[in-house]
Amino acid sequence: MKTLLHRWSRLSLVTRIFLGIIVGVILALAFPKATGIALFGSLFVSALKAVAPVLVLLLVMAAISNHKKGGRTNMKSILALYGLSTFSAGLIAVIVSFIFPVKLSLTTGDSDLTPPGDIVEVLQTLLFNVVDNPVRALLEANYIGILAWAILLGVALKGASDQTKSMLTQFSDAVSQIVKWVIQFAPFGIMGLVFSTITANGLASLLDYGKLLLVLVGCMLFMALVINPLIVYVNIRSNPYPLVLSCLKESGITAFFTRSSAANIPVNMRLCEKLKLDKDTYSVSIPLGATINMAGAAVTISVLTLAAVHTLGISVDFGTALILSVVSAIAAAGASGVAGGSLLLIPLACSLFGISNDIAMQVVGVGFIIGVLQDSFETALNSSSDVLFTATAEYAKKRKEGSKTTVNA
Repeated sequence: MKTLLHRWSRLSLVTRIFLGIIVGVILALAFPKATGIALFGSLFVSALKAVAPVLVLLLVMAAISNHKKGGRTNMKSILALYGLSTFSAGLIAVIVSFIFPVKLSLTTGDSDLTPPGDIVEVLQTLLFNVVDNPVRALLEANYIGILAWAILLGVALKGASDQTKSMLTQFSDAVSQIVKWVIQFAPFGIMGLVFSTITANGLASLLDYGKLLLVLVGCMLFMALVINPLIVYVNIRSNPYPLVLSCLKESGITAFFTRSSAANIPVNMRLCEKLKLDKDTYSVSIPLGATINMAGAAVTISVLTLAAVHTLGISVDFGTALILSVVSAIAAAGASGVAGGSLLLIPLACSLFGISNDIAMQVVGVGFIIGVLQDSFETALNSSSDVLFTATAEYAKKRKEGSKTTVNA
């Protein structure tokens, strides 16, 4: 047993996760009624969700309070990359939806769901999340509120004694260590998540929506493997794929199965540390990205909205569809502030084309049916690109500084 544990610990985490996926599939096919296996997945996601809010609060507070005057971060560049990627995703989804129009067999939506009325309501929700009670923000994992309080407390503690700052840093390091312990259980957690996904949903029920899924997943893969690498190349001027594939492998896989950007924050923090990125930057950019970097959500909103448009035979010019790209990007950035995420922002986008709320909610119903795959790919794209663009901004900065040094020499 000791030898087996030693060999297991010597395997890379990604290899262990792949083994967990394989075991999860085998167990789901061989013992579909062994529901206790799914408990591993629930416990893993719950542990990540439990530690993530505290990690974000302490890391951001420590980073800002210890930040030296004159020191530079890359937040402006990262925010620009987040915005460019999210808008590009909405635009790609619109173009693909015109090339491969999809029509839906509309189903009954969930009458208990209440979508936002307009974009103002989405932004208003975000603003109220900023000024949320800090204790409630932690309890409900409201990362906008957590970030706001962490930044304010960090700034307020800039004048604190070195002992206070040191204690704050030690607390953040302690929580980071707990995160590392939790992540070591990722293979067992992923095994449980794979088991529950296959036994609870199956894939046969998704065949009726094959074309819709192909358009959604195709757009997201195109963003992950073509557009995002192109954005990275323009900034770092070298082969982007080693970084892109590393982010997809070490962040995207866990995000695919947890289906939660919040739960993947600790995983992304660990990857940033592995890539030796600036802690002052990624301690803010990663939780912020989990809230506003939503390329996958922009794809979902655009594709499902235009599917409704094609189903109803509404004639749409490309200019109006381009406006949809902008609206879907803005709405996607606010998706985390709305219960139900990106799917509940579809009625808002449908209103651009005069589609009634009753029809739009039926489209939301379709979204929930295919959600087992749609949400997985969406989260994998969103979360892995948080690390990708944080690293890109830092590498681009180093490249520029290196060019200046060469010129001065």
